[in-house]
Amino acid sequence: MSTISLRLPESLHRKVREIAKRENVSINQLISTALAEKLSALMTEEYLQERAKRGTEAKLRRALRRVKAREPMPVDQL
Repeated sequence: MSTISLRLPESLHRKVREIAKRENVSINQLISTALAEKLSALMTEEYLQERAKRGTEAKLRRALRRVKAREPMPVDQL
């Protein structure tokens, strides 16, 4: 594990302290988890962009042809 020095605006530090206390975790754990979640979201976005580059309209149409035609569920109807 490594250590970093992090400068936060006082307002952000205060909010992090409040949330960490409410969640019963350390500030370090809260920031580490938040950073991990952000990195995960960014990596997922990159992965999906790479996958999208391999897609074509022809592939989409082939996939859609395999979907059975049926009425949408009531919650999906307009």
